[in-house]
Amino acid sequence: MDRLALDAIYEIARTFATAPDPIDVVPDILNVLSSFLDLRHAVLALLAEPGAGTVPGTVNPYRIAATAFVRDDDAPTEDVIPDAVARIVFRSGVPLVSFDLAEEFGAEAVPARLQGEGQTIIAVPLRDPERSHFVLGVLCAYRSHEDARAGRSDLDVRVLTMVASLLEQALRFRQRIARDRERALEDTRRLLQSVSDQNGARATPVSLDGIIGDSPAIAGVVAQVKRVAGTNTPVLLRGESGTGKELFARAVHTQSDRSRGPFVRVNCAALSETLLESELFGHEKGAFTGANVLKKGRFELADGGTLFLDEIGEISPTFQTKLLRVLQEGEFERVGGTRTIRVDVRIVAATNRDLEDAVARGEFRADLYFRICVVPIVLPPLRDRKSDIRPLAQLFLDQFNDTNSTNVRFAPDAFETICQCNFPGNVRELENCVNRAAALSDGEIVLGDELACQQGACLSAELWRLQEGASPIGGLAVGRVVTPSIRRPAAERPVERDLPEPADSFPRRKTANTAREELIAAMEEAGWVQAKAARLLGMTPRQVAYALQKHGIEVRKI
Repeated sequence: MDRLALDAIYEIARTFATAPDPIDVVPDILNVLSSFLDLRHAVLALLAEPGAGTVPGTVNPYRIAATAFVRDDDAPTEDVIPDAVARIVFRSGVPLVSFDLAEEFGAEAVPARLQGEGQTIIAVPLRDPERSHFVLGVLCAYRSHEDARAGRSDLDVRVLTMVASLLEQALRFRQRIARDRERALEDTRRLLQSVSDQNGARATPVSLDGIIGDSPAIAGVVAQVKRVAGTNTPVLLRGESGTGKELFARAVHTQSDRSRGPFVRVNCAALSETLLESELFGHEKGAFTGANVLKKGRFELADGGTLFLDEIGEISPTFQTKLLRVLQEGEFERVGGTRTIRVDVRIVAATNRDLEDAVARGEFRADLYFRICVVPIVLPPLRDRKSDIRPLAQLFLDQFNDTNSTNVRFAPDAFETICQCNFPGNVRELENCVNRAAALSDGEIVLGDELACQQGACLSAELWRLQEGASPIGGLAVGRVVTPSIRRPAAERPVERDLPEPADSFPRRKTANTAREELIAAMEEAGWVQAKAARLLGMTPRQVAYALQKHGIEVRKI
C-alpha cells in the first residue's frame, strides 16, 4: 500500500475516533478518499428502515446515506449508484469491481454526472457490527479511465474495505452505548412506574428534607431518589448548573442505610490532577515536597458512607484510569504508599456535561461511564418547575432575614415578576436575585420595579446577551437540559459543489485535485506560504502539501 493510501486511512481513522455520530462524518471521509486517492463521487448506501417509504416486496430496499457531493434527497438512487451494482453487493456480500461500467452494465447504468468518459466502479459491503454475515450497506467510489491511478483496483478495494471496517467498528461502539443507555433509562422508567403504582391512580406529593417544591417535575425526581437510595447502586445526577445536584446527592445519602455514615464531597473541577489524586487517595508522609504528615484521602474518610464526586466530567483521561480501578475493586494505595487499602463507599456523581458525547470524542472513558452511570437522574431546570419559584424565593428571603437580622418582605408584584423569569442560572441565580433585591431595598418591602430586571441591571440578561450560539458562559444554561444523547444532528457538510463561484476568488474545493495553474496562482498570492494558500483554496495545509507533491511543484523560498 502506497504512502498516500496510508495517510488517507490515518485521516479517516482519526475522524471516526472523534465523531459523535459516525454516519454524520461520512461525507468528510468520502472527501478524504477524493483528496488523497482520486476516488471520486463516492457514495454510501444503507438498507432502508422497514416501512420508511419503501415499496412492499422489494428485496434489500436501500437509501443513500451520504455522498461526496451535494445531492437532492428526492433524487433517484440510480443518479449516484447503479442499482444492479448495489444489489449484487447486498446479495453476495463480497466486493465488486467493474473496470468498464458502461460496457458491463450498460450505458444507462452510468450516473448522469459521470457520463462522457470511461468509469471504473469499486463497491465493497458494509457489514452489521453484531452479525458479520449480514450486509447493511454498500460503499462505492468511481475512478475515471483517464486517471493516473486507473488499473490499480486491488489497492482501491483494500482501501475501501478498510474504510468500511472502520465505519463498522464505530457503529458497533455507538450501538453499545445506545443499548446501555436505553437499559438504564428503562430501569428508571420501571422505578417510576413502580412508585406510581404504589401511590395509586392519583399520585400524592412526595418530599425530602431540604428540597422545596411540589411541581410534577421535582416530584418525579424525589420519587426516583427515594427508590434508589435504599440500594448501593451508583447514581449519576445530571442537569444544568445550579439545579441543586449537591442537595439531591445529600438526599440520596440521608435516605439510605448509610445515613449514619459520613457524606464526603469532592469538586473534581476545582483541583488539578495531582492534587485530586492526593485529595481522593491521600498520601504518605514524605511522598512529595510539603507532605509533612500522613493524610487520609476522601475515599478513606467516606468509608461506610457516601462519596459525592461533583463535576466528574472534568477529570483528565489519565486520572479516569486511576479512578476506574478504585470503583471496580474498592481498593487503592495512598500517594507514595504501597499498602493496599480497601473501602466500602457508595458513589454519587454529578455532571452538567453530555458524557455520551465526551465518550464518543474520546474525552471520557467508556468503561468509567458505564461504572458511574448505573442510575441516571436528570434534575429539571427551574424554568420547567415554575410553580416552585415562589416557595424557593420565600425560603431564600427568610434565610437572608435570619442571617442579617432584618424583616424584608416582597410585594405581590415583586413575586409576580420573579415568577415570570426563566432563570437560566436556575436555583443558584434565583437565590442571587432574591439576596440582591433584599440587600438593595430602601425599606422593608421590595417592590416589583426595584428588582434588577426592571431597572436594566439583570446580570443574567447581560450574560445571555453576550452568549453566542449553544456555548454557555460558565454554567449559564442555554435553554435545554443536559440529558444523555446518542445521536446529534451535525451541520451539513457539502463537499463537492457544482455551483458557479465568484471569479475574484479561488474555488473552495477542499480537495487535493486542484488544478496545477490554480495551485500555483494561490501559492504566488500567498507568498509561497502553504498555510495561507490553504486558506485561499479552502483546503488544509496537508492537502496543499499533497497537491504540490502530486503536481511536482517545487516550493519557492522567498
